[in-house]
Amino acid sequence: MTSPAAQDALDHFLTHTATLAGASENTILAYRRDITGYLAFMTLHKGAQQGIGPLMQISVPDMRSWMAFERGDGLSARSLARKLSAVKSFYRWLADREGFDPTAVLSTRAPKFQTKLPRPLAEDAAKAVIDTVEVQAREDWVGARDTAVVTLLYGCGLRISEALGLTGEDVPLPTSLRIVGKGGKERVVPVIDAAREAVEAYLRLCPVEISADMALFRGVRGGPLGARAVQKVMEQTRMQLGLPATATPHAMRHSFATHLLTAGGDLRAIQELLGHASLSTTQAYTQVDTARLMEVYNKAHPKA
Repeated sequence: MTSPAAQDALDHFLTHTATLAGASENTILAYRRDITGYLAFMTLHKGAQQGIGPLMQISVPDMRSWMAFERGDGLSARSLARKLSAVKSFYRWLADREGFDPTAVLSTRAPKFQTKLPRPLAEDAAKAVIDTVEVQAREDWVGARDTAVVTLLYGCGLRISEALGLTGEDVPLPTSLRIVGKGGKERVVPVIDAAREAVEAYLRLCPVEISADMALFRGVRGGPLGARAVQKVMEQTRMQLGLPATATPHAMRHSFATHLLTAGGDLRAIQELLGHASLSTTQAYTQVDTARLMEVYNKAHPKA
């Protein structure tokens, strides 16, 4: 059980992270879950509730014990690295507030894991998805809606949450959109003609009169369209086209980035278009591009 003092500190840290750092609701929930689990382990490990004083005295062996416990409980290296990152963020804030040396925690190394590369679609497959997604719908307006959403994901590199976050105030779509992405980070995204035309086609058929403060994309029952509905129609589309399970809505965004890079796009410009905080995140696409080139090369020049 977490001590009242530790719980109070955690609540203040989460408030700070949400308001000043602009973290998303999902990030805050994950931080609360991960740090609470860490505090619960230390209570059991030390045999007493961990107030602020004991938390300031956590040692390297204590950290190793926690990580060994998590790994022994079946946690993957990637998930443990995420939990450790949350704990370190908490300790940086706590050390700044309480004035102690958090080196024992901050020096703990995250377990190594293989970074998963994005799995983009080939250009013809991405275009086939856009052409096919509408036939999954029973009503014309729903088909036009799904086409518009998927076109925004691929044509503008939007996250699904960003596409579904558009409102009536955003239409007619301008030549560029100001998008607020993860962590409140803003970016300007050019809007291609195909995306504007797809949204206009949807609006002409949509039975709901969309006011400025309403979500642009509507569900069949009239409420805002949810991400699960888009994921479901992508599942149906990829099965019809014989595409792999990696052909998800987010794969359309990956495809946008990879195809821009293949066409000679500048990596830094693509970073800005995607809203990545770090260039290292965008650099994963160079690995995808290289992997594809090697695959083509190996097929053309098989080893004897």
